[in-house]
Amino acid sequence: MFSFYNKHNNNLYNKLVIFSRNIYFYKELKLKDNFETRIILIFLHFALILVKFKKNGKKKFPQTIFDNIFVNIEYHLRELGYGDVAVNKKMKILTRFFYDILLKIDLSNGKSFLINKNVLKEHLFANNSYDDLYIDQLSNYLKSFYNFCFELEDENMIQGQINFKY
Repeated sequence: MFSFYNKHNNNLYNKLVIFSRNIYFYKELKLKDNFETRIILIFLHFALILVKFKKNGKKKFPQTIFDNIFVNIEYHLRELGYGDVAVNKKMKILTRFFYDILLKIDLSNGKSFLINKNVLKEHLFANNSYDDLYIDQLSNYLKSFYNFCFELEDENMIQGQINFKY
């Protein structure tokens, strides 16, 4: 039934999941610890990786790994008990969130990387009471992650060998 599922491309997804589970987000930034928040955090990290690939211009990001990340999210929705119709509906919403983040996250002017804080407010802090300090802290975290990724080789990132500590 799931013969198309390629287990060998999960390294990057697994690393993104580890990043989304960082206790820093839930204790320091007071984010809600739920499925949607973790998915948005995965999308933020993944979007920064894709921005890095685009700015590098050396190599395109492999479509199979891109697809595999969304297939994994779909499987996790099914594990949570969502049915076929609900999974399709939720994936449509999540895909829209991802592309919104991807298109709006980078405010760079070519000289330095700058995070669009409105994206963070909209996707992570919309339903929470928040302080601008939390958004600034998250922005600094994401800038550090981006700068760390920019130093890595493309192949290492694709293989999920991102040992970022914050």
